[in-house]
Amino acid sequence: METQVNSTSVVTTRSVGVRFGLIGAVISIAYFVILNIAGLDMTQGFWNWFGYVITIALLIFAHKYYKDNGDGFMSYGQGIGIALWIGLVSGVIASIFTYLYIKFIDTAFLDTVKNRQLEAMQQQGMSDEQIDQAMEFSAMFMSAEAMFIFMLFGSIVATIIIALIVTIFTQKKNPQPVF
Repeated sequence: METQVNSTSVVTTRSVGVRFGLIGAVISIAYFVILNIAGLDMTQGFWNWFGYVITIALLIFAHKYYKDNGDGFMSYGQGIGIALWIGLVSGVIASIFTYLYIKFIDTAFLDTVKNRQLEAMQQQGMSDEQIDQAMEFSAMFMSAEAMFIFMLFGSIVATIIIALIVTIFTQKKNPQPVF
């Protein structure tokens, strides 16, 4: 007698988070490269906000995937767990890429960032003294290593903060919780 084994894949917050973290890393790297080649500043204005829209969409798709491939439900905590993994995986990969890019590919990248900061401060009408102080202070954070650390932690924190709001709308509580 032949028995057929029903194999169902079990999705976990980690598996979904890692999957969508990898997707997020690819999108993040492509976004960084495209904006950098185009000479656009991704830290201000529309391009900064568009990055948040990408994160929101990624979270929505990850939560939908979790519910569609699981038992159809997702608690608030599970949604935040998925976001933690997305932020961690995408943050590590994108931060490593950015570090390598700044350190070895485009060594003038940080000079471009400094020049943009200088122009912005001049447009705000800051005095030369204020500009010198601000540039001296920001110089402590303008290295490939510092960018790596800030980007890594910033990615994780930003993803979780966004998830705290998005998960309110994407959660689907199980009406019959298992004890």
